[in-house]
Amino acid sequence: MPKKKESTKKTIKKTAVKKVAKKKEEKKATEPKEEKKVLEKKKEYLYAVGKRKSAIAQIRVYKKGSGKITVNDKEFMKVFTTKMLQEIVVKPLKLVGQNEKLDVTVKVNGGGIRGQAEAVRHGISKALIQLNPNFRKPLKKSGYLTRDARKKERKKPGLKGARRAPQWSKR
Repeated sequence: MPKKKESTKKTIKKTAVKKVAKKKEEKKATEPKEEKKVLEKKKEYLYAVGKRKSAIAQIRVYKKGSGKITVNDKEFMKVFTTKMLQEIVVKPLKLVGQNEKLDVTVKVNGGGIRGQAEAVRHGISKALIQLNPNFRKPLKKSGYLTRDARKKERKKPGLKGARRAPQWSKR
């Protein structure tokens, strides 16, 4: 008889544990579905990387947008303060007529402000080609797809800089 009581106690514990596990699984099953819906809305973007000198820009172009451009979680006019730099960033969008239809978010680091602006331009151009391959011809003609590979030259031994020699003295 005692063996039966032990077995019934064990079965009761097992069923209680199973019920708790089922409740946890139900909670987990409902939560990811909601998260997946939110993630699916955020995933509607095109990704590209633009480079210039030592600046690297990671670009996300969202298909359904209002023309908003954010750079490092700030409005792009606050990051690129001069009119010339703002024009550099927006030019590929204006060239293909998509400046009011797409939202762009950028993470850019390295280099100077001018190099960063040109890296953003390069990345936006690459993302626009993913959106529509017909944009390639005007962007290529304007030179926005060519990565400007010029970088700072390294210092050589015996020189003061990359090429600057020490001043020559007669005596």
